[in-house]
Amino acid sequence: MPMSATNAPPAAPSAPSWPDSGTEAVPFRQFLLKVHSRCNLACTYCYMYEAADQSWRQRPRSMAPATVRRASRLMAEHATEHALSEVHVVLHGGEPLLVGAQYLEDLLGTVTDALAGIATPRFSLQTNGIRLAEDPRLLPVLDRHAVRIGVSLDGTPAGHDLHRRRADGKGSHAATARALELLTEPAHRHLFAGLLCVIDASTDPLETYDALLRFAPPRLDLLLPHGTWQAPPPGLDTRIAPPSAPPAPGTAARATPYADWLCAVFDRWYGAPRRETGIRLFEEIMVLLLGGTARSEVVGLTPVDLVVVETDGAIEQADSLKVSYPGAPETGLHVFRDTFADAAAHPAFRARQRGLSGLGPVCRSCTRSRVCGGGLYAHRYFPGAAPVFSAPSVYCDDLAVLVDHIGARLRQDVAALTVPRRKATR
Repeated sequence: MPMSATNAPPAAPSAPSWPDSGTEAVPFRQFLLKVHSRCNLACTYCYMYEAADQSWRQRPRSMAPATVRRASRLMAEHATEHALSEVHVVLHGGEPLLVGAQYLEDLLGTVTDALAGIATPRFSLQTNGIRLAEDPRLLPVLDRHAVRIGVSLDGTPAGHDLHRRRADGKGSHAATARALELLTEPAHRHLFAGLLCVIDASTDPLETYDALLRFAPPRLDLLLPHGTWQAPPPGLDTRIAPPSAPPAPGTAARATPYADWLCAVFDRWYGAPRRETGIRLFEEIMVLLLGGTARSEVVGLTPVDLVVVETDGAIEQADSLKVSYPGAPETGLHVFRDTFADAAAHPAFRARQRGLSGLGPVCRSCTRSRVCGGGLYAHRYFPGAAPVFSAPSVYCDDLAVLVDHIGARLRQDVAALTVPRRKATR
């Protein structure tokens, strides 16, 4: 299995524990609704179906209307309690478009009605895109409710079809490309939020980047494939124990194929004579290096403000945690028993709102900690750590190389900008 060194799922810790945050709970501003728990693809790296947590097998295929209504009411209560002027509602799966046009119309209307006069809903949806071209009724519904659409595309046809396959093993690039051609037509382009690409370090980074640019995305999300110290990512099979000290500046103790891939794309993107697209990971790192605040859970120390509602109504943490151990995202909360205030106060969420003090000792001692933030929470999982998510990311070396590389380019350009000013004042 690509997500683990063995076919057996990693064992769960017998008693997960979270340190006390010592701070007030942070309200949720992002509500991710798992509207459909199945998919029309069988991607090799999917954390939903190929990783340690297999809870999808026991969940209903789609979220029942009563669950949608209850979750919408709880969102409205949460927005009222915290005086939120807007909330972000993300439709997710599985493949969310499998629910069909009428279901989407009903769901979006239910959420909008519940939030009316309280907060503006900002809808988005992440999809493999295939159903957009297969069902012409979908885009008009999404347009009526101003749903921003992100599409998953892994670059070239060959690179994409390495992993994003149908159940029969056939590739899906041609079908996704047809959907993107439809979405990027003038009538629909305003709905196009961008592309999500999971990195395969064995592919050519610049060929992949050029293939993504073909669709002129307003933004790219370049994602590291999910992995942990117990189930290392592809190409990092020897990373089975976290480091005892931060990577030294200017050196890499181990091979860093993902950093090498990303640095090549960064140099092309940053050095382009005109802006070709936005790349969230690079922009977030640059903002953090310049003293700003990130808006992503991938880097930085911003407190988590996203909560997940599963198809059965369970209130959970980010579903990327499914890569670590069975039950990792669970809180024991449910929309028909509990509220989002209960979730915000839950120690699992509070543990991800502690900033620098929430990192383990190796990360806290690293000069890059305020930038990389220890990496994505799920990627820090190591059963031998206490707590189990206190280790540095399994991508620690790659993140260090990438942050140092981007930092060097910024320092060089800032120096070039400031030298003429100094001369002019003499």
